[in-house]
This record gives sequence, C-alpha cells and structure tokens, in this order.
Amino acid sequence: MNIPYLDLNRIHEPIREELDQVYRDVMERQWFIHGTWCTRFEQEFAAYCGAGHCIGVGNGLDAIRLILQAMDIGTGDEVIVPANTFIATVLAVTYVGATPVFVDADENTYNIDLSKVEEKITSRTKAVIAVHLYGHVVDMAPLEELRRKYGFRLIEDAAQGHGGMLGDRRTGSLSDAAAFSFYPGKNLGALGDGGAVVTDDKELADRVRALSNYGSKEKYVHMYKGCNSRLDELQAGFLSIKLPLLDKWNEMRRQIASEYCRRIVSDSIQLPKWEGGNDHVFHIFPILCEKRDELAAYLKECGIGTNVHYPTPIYMQGAYQESAGLLGQYPVTEKICRQEVSIPLYPGLQEDEKDYIIKCLNEFTNR
Repeated sequence: MNIPYLDLNRIHEPIREELDQVYRDVMERQWFIHGTWCTRFEQEFAAYCGAGHCIGVGNGLDAIRLILQAMDIGTGDEVIVPANTFIATVLAVTYVGATPVFVDADENTYNIDLSKVEEKITSRTKAVIAVHLYGHVVDMAPLEELRRKYGFRLIEDAAQGHGGMLGDRRTGSLSDAAAFSFYPGKNLGALGDGGAVVTDDKELADRVRALSNYGSKEKYVHMYKGCNSRLDELQAGFLSIKLPLLDKWNEMRRQIASEYCRRIVSDSIQLPKWEGGNDHVFHIFPILCEKRDELAAYLKECGIGTNVHYPTPIYMQGAYQESAGLLGQYPVTEKICRQEVSIPLYPGLQEDEKDYIIKCLNEFTNR
C-alpha cells in the first residue's frame, strides 16, 4: 500500500468544477487584485471567525508582521513567543525590529507553557503571540488574565488553527488580532500562497489594510511606510468555495484522530493528549518517538508518508545564531524537536489506509 503524507487531490477533486468556475469568472472579469472575490471572502471569513474585520494578505508571515507593525511594536520592544513553533512566528517579530522572548512548550499540548509566561514579562513586553500549533487551540484565559494585569497586546498565530473552537468562540476572535495562513496544505488552503488578518478592532484593521497596500488608503496618498501584501482574486475565490466545507473537513480530521488516539497502542509512541472536543482541528497529527528516524524509515518501507514538524528549535537555527546560548533552556521543546513525526491525516483518507497505518505503528514496538 502507498499512502502519501498529504494528498490534496482528494480534497480538490470533489469541488474541481467549482474551482474551475472561479478561474473562468476571474478571467472573464479581468480584475485580479482587490475585486469582488476578495471582498466576498473577507466578509465571509470575518463572519465565520466571529470577528468584525478580515484583511486578505499575501501569506501568514506577512499577516503576523502587519499586525505587529499596526500595533507600533518595534525596536526596543519584546514579544513573547513559544519556543516550539514554525520560524515564521519569530521572523515576523524580527522583521519589525522587536526582540523575541521564548517560552518552553507544554508537555501535554505542545503549545506555549502557560505557567511560564508571566516570568518572561518585563517592562518592555508589548505582545504575546499564542500559536495554535498543530491545530490545537491555546487556552487563552490565562493569557487574558495576564494581559489585564500587564497591558500587553494579545495576538493569535492561527496559521494551523482554522475553525478551532474555545467554548463557543472560534480562532480569530480570541485576541486583539489573529494571523492566518492559507498555504495549500492548511485546513483551509488556497491553490498558492495567501493569508489574512482577522480582528474586531476597526482602527487596527484599517491600518493593516493600508500597510499591506503600500501604506495607502487612497491611491497615491501614502500614510505609512507600507508594503505590497495582498490576497489576489483567484486565491480569494478558491477560498470562498472551500470555506463552507471547512467544518465538515475538520470533523473528518477529528474522527481520524480519535481512532488514532484510541487504537494506536505502541509503547514506543507517545500520542497527542486530547479530550475529544472542538479545540483541536488536527492540521497535523504529531506523535513522539525516541527512535524517530528509525520509525520514519520503517513507515517509508511500509509505504506510509511522514513529515517532521520541526526538527531544529528556532534558537538553534543559523538565522538566530545570537540565541544559540539558549540550548538546554527549553527541554520540552527540544524533546519535541528530537522526537516528533507527523503521520497522514486529511479528508479523503480511506478506512483501509487508516487501518493499515494503525497496524504498522502498533507493529513497530516489536521490531
């Protein structure tokens, strides 16, 4: 059996005609930037998230950076970030001139360890970025309490958390502003790059929109030193077709994850801890194994595709050599980086494929 880590064709083929119609519509209109599809998607996605405003931008990294810039966060400021995250979270902080301050991961959720955030807050702390990593929504209540106490801004990096719930609220409505990525492999993915900023703050939304459009609200009138980061018509149209299916797709992911959690019983594998609610949308199903490389090689022999998220902590990357002295200070993050391997989980995964993946993982103990 050959099971790819991700097969987007299984997601796209059932809606191929609708996606093709978007292309035909855009070509007929010959309007490719800031048109009717972009306006429609921004309105629909803001409503879906339960927020007042959505601004389509070029990608998820730009979304975080534009939020920070719109909040006037820059040189001399500190932004608290999880040590266990994709580098884009931290690059955005660096791009505005601020200093990233790392917090170790939680052993159970793999998200930021909420018990360790307060000790990192200083007089220079201007924001905390909560990353809904792997699709697991961060419990925002402790961060809200700290925000009221210290007055910093609270930001969601929701690049992997489309549609996740905290009680009756969705990601995108749990903070001052949220950044989304629509990279093709995301739970809500475009057919190219794309991103969005979602917020209830109209003033912030207006600034982000201007900053993303050369710092301009009015043509040839530039209020800010902005950039060019816009969601194009084609991608906005594709996303509008996909958005009504997102909850269904997320439920499919949870059903597969539930079976994995119930039926994978290998002593060599640590499974994600999840209570079975809507607070996880399983963009990634991460398992930990001390023999990670051996496990990945074994699964490859079995015809099962895998991935690793993420093998090297950000503070040990060449881009952040100034942080190399932090090695050893974030033991949970370093354990995850050494041991994490992601297994196939996506809408369209067949029953026999799921059974085969579980069977192979359970047999790994006896190798």
